[in-house]
Amino acid sequence: MKRILCCLALVSCLHHAHAQKIINRDPQIEQMTGQISSDSLKAYIDKLVTFGTRSTISTTTDPKKGIGAARAWIFSKFQEFAKQSNGRLTPVIDTWTLQPDGKRIDKTIEMANVMATLKGTDPNDDRVFIVTGHLDSRVTNVMNRESEAPGANDDGSGTVAVMELARVMSKSSFPATIIFVTVSGEEQGLLGAAHLAERAVNEKWNLEAVLNNDIMGSNNSNETNIIDNTRLRIFSEGVPAFETDKKIGAIRQFGFENDGKSRQIARYVKETGERYVDNLEVVMIYRNDRFLRGGDHTPFINQGFGAVRLSEMNENFLHQHQDVRIENGIEYGDLPKFMDFEYLRKNTCVNLASLANLAKAPAMPQDLTMDVSGLGNSTSMRWKAPKSGKVKGYYVMMRETAMPYWQKKFFTTDLKITLPYSKDNYFFAVQAVSEDGNESLPTMPKVGLRNP
Repeated sequence: MKRILCCLALVSCLHHAHAQKIINRDPQIEQMTGQISSDSLKAYIDKLVTFGTRSTISTTTDPKKGIGAARAWIFSKFQEFAKQSNGRLTPVIDTWTLQPDGKRIDKTIEMANVMATLKGTDPNDDRVFIVTGHLDSRVTNVMNRESEAPGANDDGSGTVAVMELARVMSKSSFPATIIFVTVSGEEQGLLGAAHLAERAVNEKWNLEAVLNNDIMGSNNSNETNIIDNTRLRIFSEGVPAFETDKKIGAIRQFGFENDGKSRQIARYVKETGERYVDNLEVVMIYRNDRFLRGGDHTPFINQGFGAVRLSEMNENFLHQHQDVRIENGIEYGDLPKFMDFEYLRKNTCVNLASLANLAKAPAMPQDLTMDVSGLGNSTSMRWKAPKSGKVKGYYVMMRETAMPYWQKKFFTTDLKITLPYSKDNYFFAVQAVSEDGNESLPTMPKVGLRNP
């Protein structure tokens, strides 16, 4: 019996040894995530709620109240952060005028997004990554421009996350460009995000990913009474709505319904965020957004860009879109006391790790082609080097067709590979890897009939 127990113990040890996974963290990114402060996030929230309301249609002339005062304060903070950036961070207030629309804009108003651009250091790298939160708030009646609308979590949480990211990341430099944006007009119809997405199209930005943070700082839900600060949702669409019938046909033929731009970004954020943030699971939600709601990532998706929404796992609807009040012994309103700032810190760190890893990585590999010229139980692929970035090598990623996440990575310094796995049974993609080990977004293969 003793011998049998020893053998079982040995088998168990071998199993656990095989199951071990080594996590390699970039020291620079790890150091930056350590600078994200729950105290700073709380201080920003406490200041935001002093503006009374940040309704998009509230006053823009009062120096202490309304959305105009709020965006002026955010701009001043971006200017403060710019002083530590050696000229790399440029804050601006992007303004435009909106006429009444007969819906949620009842008079001519001045709109503004508050932005800070951290310019990339590589002149050959034109990639842009955007992180957003919306600075406007509301009460039950979306046309009420006067009542107290603290908007601490919706979306003060996303706004202060963007500010804290700018504070920490502006001290460092990255080959690619990162834009930190607090947008206006979300509650009136995603207006600020739509304006920015149109700018990206008209000015031909090479925009690779948008991380939209909306309602990410509370750990509990009403009705179910779940309390949990260990999970964060990331919403991503499947088949892109803007694709042509021809492209949709190819997506269906090769089974790529689960591999659009936004879904790939979501997988990337999950893997990278969990690599750097302890005691947090990034939960992928396979839909663009929640029922009956919308977010600022959607205008970018509608323009053909990859964009995702990060949001807390368990929403409390007593503290969203509510007049501040106590009714039947229940307290309503979006107040700071209902937030969990350690949870918000972790969720902000997920953004930092993802943005930094993307901006430090080379661009994506080009022209990835899978050879399908003959039958067989192996897979051959070839690709070209990325347009920018110093490349140490490439990760060839593989997963079974029914699996949501990449299961294996094969490293190579070559521009081609043949793997003893059937192209019929797996999905494959390729990432470029920097000298520091930072991975690009994955490139999915086209099919070709020429043997590599």
